[in-house]
Amino acid sequence: MAYGAEFILTLFTNDPQLAAAADRAGVDRIGIDIERIGKHLRQGHLPTWISDHREEDLPGIHAALGRARLFARCNPLHGESGGEIERLLGSGVQVLMLPYFKSAHEAERFIRLVDGRAHPVLLLETREAAALTPDLCRISGVGEIHVGLNDMRLSLGWPSHFHVLVSEFLERLCAAIRAADIRLGVGGVGRCGDDGLPIPSDLVIAQLPRLGATSALLSRAFFRPPMPADLGLEMRRLRDGLEEYSAMPEEWLLGRRDELAALLARRFPD
Repeated sequence: MAYGAEFILTLFTNDPQLAAAADRAGVDRIGIDIERIGKHLRQGHLPTWISDHREEDLPGIHAALGRARLFARCNPLHGESGGEIERLLGSGVQVLMLPYFKSAHEAERFIRLVDGRAHPVLLLETREAAALTPDLCRISGVGEIHVGLNDMRLSLGWPSHFHVLVSEFLERLCAAIRAADIRLGVGGVGRCGDDGLPIPSDLVIAQLPRLGATSALLSRAFFRPPMPADLGLEMRRLRDGLEEYSAMPEEWLLGRRDELAALLARRFPD
């Protein structure tokens, strides 16, 4: 099985035209992000994206898809989660992600609410949830855990999400998830070969096979101006890059980790 070809890539969008183009280009999961509860308090001081997507955007996205699975990230569990999840599933959502939970009880409740009607993804992005990773992996029905780097770095009090990406902390989390035979997602990725970013994209992409990840989000950087003229070509380049890096020896992958860590040390001096 080819690593790059089988790697699952997910796009957040409420734009049916972009959804249709991404579907044709081979993006695996496409859909909306309605997470807003508590997010502004956590990330409002940062230059991160806070979604304005609405449940009402789903029909337009659903109609635009041919092969991709309809995706949604819901809110953290709250008093109206049951109704919210029912509406999302009723709109055809096939993959549903739970963000910002802190206990195994919350994860279990989410799995029960989904009740096998969609593929559930736990978004691991708090130090409290990270400490419970072995318990999470034992919950019946958990088939995928995605480590979110932005909120995790806030929870840990670290300078950037890239510090999480090169940490032993993340290596231990990923190893525990893989050992439980659960699909592992990590962070987000930009376009292969994009050296115009503060951190070259290939240094980030190389961390995914090193950690054993088999899924990731497409980051906002993937669609930064100028937009790719051929989205399909960019997706093929990304998958080819993942495939190439997955075949590299461990020493090479560790070298890319160390290169990224050294770059971070220069950009974030003590």
